[in-house]
Amino acid sequence: MKVVAGLGNPGAEYDNTRHNVGWWVLDRLAHDWGFGSFEKDGRSLRVEGVVGDVSTLLLKPTTFMNRSGSALVGLRDLQGFDVTSDLLVVVDDTALDPGRVRFRPGGGAGGHKGLRSVSASLATHSYARLRVGVGQVPRGEDLSEWVLSPMGDADEDMVLERLAELSGAVEVWMREGIEEVMNQFNR
Repeated sequence: MKVVAGLGNPGAEYDNTRHNVGWWVLDRLAHDWGFGSFEKDGRSLRVEGVVGDVSTLLLKPTTFMNRSGSALVGLRDLQGFDVTSDLLVVVDDTALDPGRVRFRPGGGAGGHKGLRSVSASLATHSYARLRVGVGQVPRGEDLSEWVLSPMGDADEDMVLERLAELSGAVEVWMREGIEEVMNQFNR
């Protein structure tokens, strides 16, 4: 089974914020793959289905961003699940221009509290990530306020345009691995 976890914050007030881009991606994947609606299960919203011949779980932690890892702890107990090859975590990235994407095989949190929580809960930094650019924090603005604010229309349009190709990119990750998806989709 492959698991794609999109990080974000619960609550309608966060739906359109930069920090919830991970949830935007999962909503698009569920739609494109015909998985149906997410349902509450413990500390997450989940929906399952099959992509090609790959059983796939889409998971949105309903904890706040800095506690996202607590919703992923149970993944270690899944039969045959290997966190290094079977998990993709989708997050916002303020170091990337809006709409730019970066797949990575692992690494540090880079200041992202959601990734820090996931790494601590799973006791590893070795899991794939998809970072989706939301734009740099303007000089003099607070990082927390920036990521918890809605995007301007132009920036949001750039992200939404990129979502259209991410279903195919995630399918490449599932079938061919992180190196191949990096070669094809990192921009």
